[in-house]
Amino acid sequence: MGIEQDIHQAKFRNEHQKAAINLIYTYGWLNEKTKEVFAEEDITPQQFNILRILRGSHPQPLSTLQIRERMLDKMSDTSRIVDRLIGKGLVKKGTCKMDRRLVDITITDKGRKVLEKLDARQDELDALVGNLSKKEALALSDLLDKLRNSERES
Repeated sequence: MGIEQDIHQAKFRNEHQKAAINLIYTYGWLNEKTKEVFAEEDITPQQFNILRILRGSHPQPLSTLQIRERMLDKMSDTSRIVDRLIGKGLVKKGTCKMDRRLVDITITDKGRKVLEKLDARQDELDALVGNLSKKEALALSDLLDKLRNSERES
């Protein structure tokens, strides 16, 4: 089934519009599928992203600004998401030793355990794009990189 059938639209202005709409639609589809997996651990995709970032920097703490710079969704309210993770006991806040005006965020053991459970489900997440061959997945990544880089070249 193609995008035409999925959104019940037979005509597009041109192939570029069709590709953009398909990309947005597919992002929504992929986001909903990953939400289902993360919901079983009572976290959102944005919370998962922050936990993943903090695990990658562990034991080094990160500021909310450093976390925001590394996030996939730059529009997220990082401070609010961190506060929710603190409430769940998945991360903790501390005062930065180098600059007492800044806050250090680190992942807790409980947060690492949640990620370990999700790591065990990585095959399930990978299967969301599993109908692509390795070569097709690489080509898709290259095309998406090219799309984002076209803005920098303008």
